Amino acid sequence: MGKTTWLGAVAGVCLLGAVVALVSRPLEGRPVTEREAAVDSQVLWGRQLVISHACGDCHGGQNNPEAKGWLAGRMDTLQDFRVGPFITRPRNITPDNTTGIGRFSERQIFNALRFGLRPGETPDVEITGNTPGVGNFPEIPKYLAIPMPWPSWRHMSDDELWAIAAYLKRGVKPVVNKVQDSDGPPDFWASEYTEEKIGKYPAAPYPTANEQ
Repeated sequence: MGKTTWLGAVAGVCLLGAVVALVSRPLEGRPVTEREAAVDSQVLWGRQLVISHACGDCHGGQNNPEAKGWLAGRMDTLQDFRVGPFITRPRNITPDNTTGIGRFSERQIFNALRFGLRPGETPDVEITGNTPGVGNFPEIPKYLAIPMPWPSWRHMSDDELWAIAAYLKRGVKPVVNKVQDSDGPPDFWASEYTEEKIGKYPAAPYPTANEQ
């Protein structure tokens, strides 16, 4: 085995050991199973994505999961957003069953991130289309309030969105914080989320007229 290959093998073993050490913590006095370790790994990945994608900038805590109000939603009027005549308020996205997202499934959270659909008004089903009434997409979709950046997040991979859902459901402590509903137009923002305004999903293949 050449020196370069040998060093690569050693690095791989060290990396594997670091991952195992990170996710293998005692549970009830016993080592975690492979399945439990995989779940922990998914939650940790989701945590990193939530921190690095500025969820806390709106929902509380900035990029600091130690901060008071981490992801607990609006606690001050400074967190309000004025969008035209409407005021939108960041929701509590901790897994509290009554004031947060605890009553929603990971599938409903995934659908919110991929399709912008409000989880409380969207069934716990796989959605396979983008057109209202097609592929389980609601005939009358009710979208998340602006400025939730789901039009950008929808281009993340399935695995990334599932990791975020896993962290929000299983990696965050529930916080009781009732946030007043956001204002919104009668069409629940549908007129703002047209293909002409937010682009296609999936995105047009490379290269477009603006790329080389």
